[in-house]
Amino acid sequence: MKKNLKSEFSTRQYMISRDFEIYYYSDKKIPAVAAHTHDYYEFYFFIDGHIIMHIDGKEFTPTPGTLIVIPPRMKHFARLVDGSIFYRRFVFWVTKDYLDMLANVSNDYNFLPDKTADDKFFIHKFTDIEFNTIQGKGFTLIDEIHSNRFGRDAKILLSVSDFILTVSRMVFEATNPTIEAADSTSLYQSIIIYIENHIDEDLSLDVLAEKLHASKFHISHIFTETSGIPLHKYITKKRLDMCRDAILSGADIAAVAETYGYSDYSVFYRAFVKEYGKSPKKYKDEILRN
Repeated sequence: MKKNLKSEFSTRQYMISRDFEIYYYSDKKIPAVAAHTHDYYEFYFFIDGHIIMHIDGKEFTPTPGTLIVIPPRMKHFARLVDGSIFYRRFVFWVTKDYLDMLANVSNDYNFLPDKTADDKFFIHKFTDIEFNTIQGKGFTLIDEIHSNRFGRDAKILLSVSDFILTVSRMVFEATNPTIEAADSTSLYQSIIIYIENHIDEDLSLDVLAEKLHASKFHISHIFTETSGIPLHKYITKKRLDMCRDAILSGADIAAVAETYGYSDYSVFYRAFVKEYGKSPKKYKDEILRN
C-alpha cells in the first residue's frame, strides 16, 4: 500500500504531542491564519511556492531551500500570494524541554535554538544538495512516525536526533568554514570532508590523490583501515543515499542520477536496485503517494 506522507493543513497552532511534531504540506489553497505564537520552537523549511512570511513585525519572501527558526512567543504567520503553484514546506515543532533532554547527551542539539537568543529569529539558505538531504530525512522521520514496525519508538528518537543534528551541522559548517579546515588534520577526516563537499563530482582515486596530496595507495589503505569498508563502496553508498533523499523530495529521477555523478542512467539504475531492492520509481511510489 502506498503511503501518503503529506499532511492536511490545519489552522491548529498548538502541539498535540508532548515533545515534537513534524509535517509536510503541499497546498494551493490554505485558510488565512492570523499572527500567532507558540510555546515551542518552530523549524520552518520552505520548499516551493509564493508566500510572504511575517515574523516579529517584519516581512520577507523566502526562496526555496530556506530555513527559518522561530523561537517561542514570537508572532508570525505566512500569507499565500499565488495559488497557481503548490506551496510546499516542512514544519518541525519541538519543545525546549525535549531539546534540553537531548542536550544531556550533547549541547550541539541547542546550536540552532541558541541562534534565536535575545528574541531573534534565525534564517539560513541551504544549497540544493543540502536541502534535498534534509527533505529526505524529513520524509524518513514522518514515515517512521506513521509506521507500526518493530523498534518504532527507538527509531523515531534516532531519526529526530539525526534530523536535528544534520541540519545543525550544515548550518555550522557553512557559518564556520575555518573549523572545517582545522578538523581536516588527519587524512581520513580530509577524505570524508572532501567526499561530502564534492559528492556530485569525479571522486576517483586519481582525483583524491591530487586534491589531498597523498598517494592513491595510502588513501585507499587509510580509508579501508579506518572505516572497515573500501573507499569506492563508501562513495557508492553515500551517493545512493543522497539520490534516494533527493528522489523522495520530489526531484526528477534521471536528473538526480546525473546530479550525483551518474552520467550513465543504467549504471545508476542497477546500483539503486542492488542497494534498495527495487527500482527508483517503485521505491518512491511505495513511500509517497503521487
